[in-house]
Amino acid sequence: MVAAANMVEVAALVGDTARATMLAALMGGQALTASELAARARISRSTASGHLGKLVGARLLIVTQKRRNRYYRIASPLVARMLESIKAVAAIEVPPRHQSRSIADDQLRFARTCYDHLAGYLGVAIADALVAKAHVVLTDDGGEVTASGTHFLSAFGAVLEPKSGSRRIFCRPCLDWSERRFHVAGHVGAEIQRCCLERGWLRRDRDTRIVHVTPAGQIGLRKTFGIHLSGNGDRSAASSPAHEVMNGVPMEIRR
Repeated sequence: MVAAANMVEVAALVGDTARATMLAALMGGQALTASELAARARISRSTASGHLGKLVGARLLIVTQKRRNRYYRIASPLVARMLESIKAVAAIEVPPRHQSRSIADDQLRFARTCYDHLAGYLGVAIADALVAKAHVVLTDDGGEVTASGTHFLSAFGAVLEPKSGSRRIFCRPCLDWSERRFHVAGHVGAEIQRCCLERGWLRRDRDTRIVHVTPAGQIGLRKTFGIHLSGNGDRSAASSPAHEVMNGVPMEIRR
């Protein structure tokens, strides 16, 4: 009974439109102020503070005080995984509602942050490349980095030894709500994203979860993972004869 009551409480908190919008904004992995979150949810600052207090009280968010501002962020990878799973179920199981697509929608589907790892077409393409080269094994039951994968990712710059005391899952599949296939999450996924950002291959949007591929990133992704993108950093170049596309993913990097 207690577990059921707790589930109802969490579901009610997440089910509110304003709170869901603020939680979705924080899924980019960044910490945001109440004013920033209020603007995203299109509600007043005072109303946002009330919602945020409830989310902090339920341990879905944590808050950090820095000078005069309070910054909110997702409390843990477990909470982020729950939110992304809800998004995936809503995208796959719920009957689709017609909505006009915008440029921002297409950019979000192409490449975005999923808490602390890469998602969208780009995240799935990287996962496919790692699986195709037997560096990573992804199944419904979990994820594993092989011996060759340890060597490859270490050479890429990933720190594969988690911090002491870390309870983070090392490598796991995360079902991508837009591509409807796996991308890499967990500690390994976070390290891949960190390396891509530090190499200047990717540039994060300040106010959204969108990630842009830089010219250096187009070269690096092609040489390292075999992912071919167009000059605009999108998926269109993968349609060349040498890289036939099926379901939006180059055949050479499909599992």
